[in-house]
Amino acid sequence: MLYRLYEPADFERLYALEKVCFQPPLRFSRGYMHSLIDAADSATWIAEDDGAMAGFSIVEWTRDAARTIAYIQTIEVAPDQRGRGVGAELLHRMEQSAVAAGAASIWLHVDAENRPAIGLYQSRGYLCEGRREGYYGRGTSALIYEKLFQPPA
Repeated sequence: MLYRLYEPADFERLYALEKVCFQPPLRFSRGYMHSLIDAADSATWIAEDDGAMAGFSIVEWTRDAARTIAYIQTIEVAPDQRGRGVGAELLHRMEQSAVAAGAASIWLHVDAENRPAIGLYQSRGYLCEGRREGYYGRGTSALIYEKLFQPPA
């Protein structure tokens, strides 16, 4: 498995995987996906298996006067690649990008019913900080997880 940063030529394969992993209304639009990837304060990681896109992830960070905080926009793994550690490695790469950007913490929303993802986050030191009812628009709640990189100031 090859892990690397996104290149513009990856977009069509990346968006094809988005279509496999998410159905409307949960699927990001092409324009929104471009805006996430093209943002200066973000990193998009690609996982490739023999030239085929096995997964990707997008993390972004925001800075204010006090600190930098990272947010995981998405981790997507092709169905035939799940259970092979691709998501865990993409998560690790996003954390490295966030730390390099000076992030004090990283957080995310996850479908409250997505047990494999929740297990991954918990195994990597993420703590559940809350719940948001109806977050995904179909009555499904989101859990909010966070991992601290630096102690709060």
